[in-house]
Amino acid sequence: MKKIYFFFFLILFAQIFTSCRKKKETIAHIYVRDETDNPVNEASVILYGTSTGNPIGGNGPGFGNFRDTVISSSSGLAVFNLSELYQSGQAGVAILDIKAFKFNKLGIGIIKIEPEKINEQTITIQP
Repeated sequence: MKKIYFFFFLILFAQIFTSCRKKKETIAHIYVRDETDNPVNEASVILYGTSTGNPIGGNGPGFGNFRDTVISSSSGLAVFNLSELYQSGQAGVAILDIKAFKFNKLGIGIIKIEPEKINEQTITIQP
């Protein structure tokens, strides 16, 4: 009986320590600056995908219909967690559009999103 329990725990131990690697987060950091290069707090930052009509991926895995809005912090940083859009083992890069604005100031740009990394881009907003 002891051998059965020992064998069971040995298998359980092996399963726990040989399981798949943990997926790292895919994050986008968008820094919003004004025309004098000062950080802009409370700017609205929209990150979105534009479908290219390509039936095998469009703008990257799962990003064709993606759209999210975040308000920038006092340091001008808007953080987007895109981990749910990538699956473990999935290869590919997405190019997403960025629109940032506050009152009458607007800035646009793009960001290249690589899986399981912190991807960064700076947007300058101006009148």
